Amino acid sequence: MINLCLDLENATEDEDHPPPAEFKQWISAAIGDSMEEAEISVRIVSPEEITTLNNTYRNQQKATNVLSFPADLPDHIDLPLLGDLVICAQVVEKEAQQQNKNSKAHWAHMVIHGTLHLLGYDHIEQDEADIMEGLEINILSTMNINNPYLIPITQ
Repeated sequence: MINLCLDLENATEDEDHPPPAEFKQWISAAIGDSMEEAEISVRIVSPEEITTLNNTYRNQQKATNVLSFPADLPDHIDLPLLGDLVICAQVVEKEAQQQNKNSKAHWAHMVIHGTLHLLGYDHIEQDEADIMEGLEINILSTMNINNPYLIPITQ
């Protein structure tokens, strides 16, 4: 089991987000056996803050669900710093509603997705996307959460 140090900060007035124990569970599941020890910061933000960050770092002038900022330490510094996740609660909740997904399951997916980015996974190229999505699906299935990439059938 990984020794995980989580710094969880809610920078909004909204308290409608999962408790720290669930964040730890999801992050630990994403890390798996790849690290014995890790330190990660998660900041829950408003649509305005994530829009600013998304514009600054990705040149996209819109709110997004999660941004990942991997730690970029010099080689001679040996710390278990994984990086930072910035999550917009309003976007995650809105997406869950729009996609007919369980809110907690969508939070789990976004945290796992962001953590995999911190571990170096990406989805720019299709082969990379296939690998990352496969990992997400497998990790989520260990928590009895359905494949998030299946489009729900509405009646």
